[in-house]
Amino acid sequence: MNRDSHDFEETASNPAGKTPGIDPGGTAPVVSADTVPAGAVRERYGELVDQVQKYRAAYYNDDAPLASDAEFDLLYSELEKLEALHPELVTGDSPTQQVGGDVSVAFAAVDHLARMYSLEDVFSLEELEAWLVRAAGSVEKQGGKAPQWLTELKIDGLAVNLLYRDGVLVRAATRGDGTTGEDVTHNVATIKDIPQRLHGENFPSEVEIRGEVFIGAKDFVALNEAMVAAGKAPYANPRNTAAGSLRQKDAAETAKRPLSMFVHGIGAREGLSTATQSETYELLKSWGMPISPYYKVVDTLPEVMDFIAHYGEHRHDLIHEIDGIVVKVDDLETQRALGHTSRVPRWSVAYKYPPEEVHTKLLDIQVQVGRTGRVTPFGIMEPVKVAGSEVARATLHNQDVVKAKGVLIGDIVVLRKAGDVIPEIVGPVMALREGREDELREFIMPTHCPSCGTELAPAKEGDIDIRCPNTKSCPIQLTERVAHLAGRGGFDIEALGYEAAMALTTGPGPDPAENGGVIAPAGAGVITSEAQVFGLSESYPDASLREELATVMVWREKRSKGQGTGKFELNPYFYTKATAKKPSVPSKTTEKLFKELDKAKSQPLWRVLVALSIRHVGPTASRALATRYGSINAIQEALQAPDAREQLANVDGVGAIIAEALIEWFEVDWHQEIIAAWAEAGVLMADAVDESTPRTLEGLTIVVTGTLPTLSRDEAKEAIITRGGKAAGSVSKNTSYVVAGEAAGSKLDKAESLGIPVLDEEGFLELLANGPATAETEDSDETAGTGEQN
Repeated sequence: MNRDSHDFEETASNPAGKTPGIDPGGTAPVVSADTVPAGAVRERYGELVDQVQKYRAAYYNDDAPLASDAEFDLLYSELEKLEALHPELVTGDSPTQQVGGDVSVAFAAVDHLARMYSLEDVFSLEELEAWLVRAAGSVEKQGGKAPQWLTELKIDGLAVNLLYRDGVLVRAATRGDGTTGEDVTHNVATIKDIPQRLHGENFPSEVEIRGEVFIGAKDFVALNEAMVAAGKAPYANPRNTAAGSLRQKDAAETAKRPLSMFVHGIGAREGLSTATQSETYELLKSWGMPISPYYKVVDTLPEVMDFIAHYGEHRHDLIHEIDGIVVKVDDLETQRALGHTSRVPRWSVAYKYPPEEVHTKLLDIQVQVGRTGRVTPFGIMEPVKVAGSEVARATLHNQDVVKAKGVLIGDIVVLRKAGDVIPEIVGPVMALREGREDELREFIMPTHCPSCGTELAPAKEGDIDIRCPNTKSCPIQLTERVAHLAGRGGFDIEALGYEAAMALTTGPGPDPAENGGVIAPAGAGVITSEAQVFGLSESYPDASLREELATVMVWREKRSKGQGTGKFELNPYFYTKATAKKPSVPSKTTEKLFKELDKAKSQPLWRVLVALSIRHVGPTASRALATRYGSINAIQEALQAPDAREQLANVDGVGAIIAEALIEWFEVDWHQEIIAAWAEAGVLMADAVDESTPRTLEGLTIVVTGTLPTLSRDEAKEAIITRGGKAAGSVSKNTSYVVAGEAAGSKLDKAESLGIPVLDEEGFLELLANGPATAETEDSDETAGTGEQN
């Protein structure tokens, strides 16, 4: 079935004697594609395309199916056969070239209705036991009984958020940064496990269902066998293959990959009445959602440990790869009471199994220079498979770590993947050094930048890390910054990846054939500052920089019958290669780059801040700054205030270290040149104000503590921020109000000692609606508790 592998609600039965393929609206019956007269082929093809498109639109977009699955499949099959016989008819808008409804294949940024969180990780059974005891204590402190624990496998896959409206899948997004993800609706529609329409009728009008997309262990083996049989390199591991498959630009390619999904939670859930996580799983199952067969509700800590031990022994016998066990409080009301930190839920934890370890040879230790100038040593090893993927490089952090580990170049080393994710050199295998001493040599940290030759030094006295201080002109730092500003956390410019950033910022080095086969960049490129990037945008009036891309050349290895020859030639990177019949012109990717740069100019302020490569300023701090100030100009004005450090440090999510980094960054003249150049090119430097929500809390700082009757801590903070207020985490003399619920503790005490108005939830809602003029102060003991919920 081409639309949905699950039940499809038909709008009409099939009366006895009715010919399959007859549209209730009166279209012609299905006929065999190979019997269509030649003169009628094009006409029949047009009829089929229109009819299938109509059925798709009715099914996916209008929630009003016009045909049964059998009728649709017959029409679709005829269309496929007709296209196979007459491929000249096939166009990009054919239904066979599309998957799902009328949605874009571009990965637009979309906001989740409810935030997606990470999980707190623990790496030993002792840490897990301490977490469980602490969580149970928090529950009992709030008057609850000892919790039941839902234990389940931690799938090594890609987190996806499915949004259903009135039972129909309308959007699928990756987790992204938790608030904003990538729209992968078109690709998710190809996964047979995921219903396009929920079963039954007892679902909310709008619900977010979360889960993991993965490739099963047996499917992965079969996929790699097929790759090898086709003469292609096998994929490294199931998780990365699943993630890459889901991010294919062509959904037809995604459809070829054996993707599966298990769901494990619900985000936005208004109107849902389940009492426990396990009950929710059974409800999801009744809706046709795929749930994991590997979960169990237990009562005691020893039972949790038994579950972990069992799957630790059988982790390679499962449907999918795992990297640990997740333990959740089963009761949903208790989950709500425990709440979240800024990053993780307080009611769930992930226990990571001890990582797999292997031995391999450390061939060399080299250094890399990051976008902020930090110089980091990394090990180059004989490639080895560990924890399901092939590893040839591993970070060594800094020169002190290299010394502390005692590794020498040439050593046989123990390699592991910490948390089954990050390759880590544990140390040398000392017993294997004997008789090989002459082959070993000590790593010596370079004194000068390998990219620009500038002398390296710590940024500040006492710093362990050393940096290249030539931040403006160091070619590799510029490459890293341009790649960073184009990344998913920055402007999200798809056509500007790392290779393109390097081609823009550096020139081709020596012939790799004379350089040991190594392609090494050298010198400056056509862009000597990230300030110039938007000069490439399609609407930029001066086309000279775009035209200059025709001169950008890169080394490419010549190939013969699919194999490298060891010989290299210079080819244009951004333009096509000229021939006797065709001149060199911008490639399709380059044309896309010009257009995408124009689209990037409209990105929100927080992405602009991330793209500026200010040290320590990532998405969280950028969002906080954008929410608080709203524009680059407002941030710069705040930096001129006598108490700028204190003001910035008090912004929730910023703090003293980031405040200092901001001040230092904005004091640099060439940094100001970047801002000015981007603004001149049309980059928005301010967020539009949402006029639909009244700014009743403008200028107010509010602290929420304890458990409110109906609002979660996150909901209360979001309400404050969207109304122009600051949601602070600690009480000070600058606090305007404290909102206190049950189990409020030291924050409430401090507010009372400072004479700060204290509100219960009712007073808080009044404050949100009308501002401080009508909010009532709540001083009664009803808001006080014996403990604090932080």
